[in-house]
Amino acid sequence: MKSSPKILIVDDEERFRTTMCKLLTIRGFDAVAVEGGLKAIEHAKEQPCDVVILDVRMPEMSGVDVLAEIKKVDADIEVIIMTGYASVDTAKEILTRGAYDYMLKPYSIDELVEKIEAANERRQTRTRLKEQAVD
Repeated sequence: MKSSPKILIVDDEERFRTTMCKLLTIRGFDAVAVEGGLKAIEHAKEQPCDVVILDVRMPEMSGVDVLAEIKKVDADIEVIIMTGYASVDTAKEILTRGAYDYMLKPYSIDELVEKIEAANERRQTRTRLKEQAVD
């Protein structure tokens, strides 16, 4: 049986974090939420996760900086960036730094679930290929 991917939700808005965590848990994901970039990095070091849902605009640390730090913790973690502020330059930088995808708020939970599943599949494929290269 395939295990549920571990999802880390990072956003400075408590209501958004709580709601998103509940919606993803209902859909069978193992989801946890933290309020900011520093807590996200700490969590990624202590509790491995498969996919991070990350807000780009947060007070203590930008999502772009958090993305870079999370990739240092584990380059294989897939990160989906969310924002309500569209910017071609920001999107380009995020993808260059290794994010899986970039989503504009608002979006449907179905759209997010599809992206999470695709990101997790990419992570699993990469892991299998690395394991085969070692064998």
